[in-house]
Amino acid sequence: MEDVWRLLTFREPSAAIAESWRGYLAVGLGFTWLAGVGRYWDSPRALLWQQWGLGSLAYVFVLALVIWLIVIPLRPERWSYRSVLVFVTLTSPPALLYAIPVERFMTLGDAQTMNAWFLAGVAAWRVALLVWFVQRVARISGMALMVATGLPLSMTVMALTWLNLEHVVFQLMAGMGPDQRSANDGAYFVVMVLGFLATFAAPTLLAVYLCLCWRAWRVRRGAAE
Repeated sequence: MEDVWRLLTFREPSAAIAESWRGYLAVGLGFTWLAGVGRYWDSPRALLWQQWGLGSLAYVFVLALVIWLIVIPLRPERWSYRSVLVFVTLTSPPALLYAIPVERFMTLGDAQTMNAWFLAGVAAWRVALLVWFVQRVARISGMALMVATGLPLSMTVMALTWLNLEHVVFQLMAGMGPDQRSANDGAYFVVMVLGFLATFAAPTLLAVYLCLCWRAWRVRRGAAE
C-alpha cells in the first residue's frame, strides 16, 4: 500500500512494483472493481454488469491498451503494456469518492454539485498522474507529451459520451422530468461537456500526433542508415 500511496502522490514507487507486478496488478484491479461497484451501487439506471463492476474492469484494460499503442510510435525509452496497465489500475483509489452516498445527507441539488466536484477532482488528479507517468517512464516531453496524453483521453471521453454508457447523457440534452433526476446528473453533465470538447479537440490532436509519428520515423530511419 505504501507504493500505491507513493504513486498517487507523484513519487517513484519502489523496485518491488516491477519485480512483483502481478501482486500490484491484483491490488489495482481490486480497487478498480470496488470503484466500479461503488459508482453504480445506488444508480437506478445502471445495468447489472455495471453494478457488478465489470465495466470498470474492462475499461482499464482498454484504456491501458490505447495509451500503450499511441505512445509506441513516439519512440519511448521504456514502455510496456504491463507497466501501463499496472499504473492505470493503481490510479483507481481516488474514484472511490464516487461511492460516497452524498444524496443521503444532502439535498438533491447539493448532491449533484458535490458529485460533479468529485468527478472534476478525480479526473484532474488522474490526468496529472498520467502526464507524470508518461514523462518519467517513456521519457518524452513537450508537444509529444501533450499529444500522447491528450489524444487517448479525448478518444476515451468521446467514446464514453457517444456510447452513452451512463444512459442519461442524451436525456440531459432532451430534458429530464423531476422523477428521472438523480444525484449523479451533475457529473453526467460534466461528462457530456467534456465529450463535446473532446470531439472538437481530437482531430487537431490526431493531426499533430501523425506529424510527430512521421518525424520519429524519419529520425529512426536516419539512425538506421
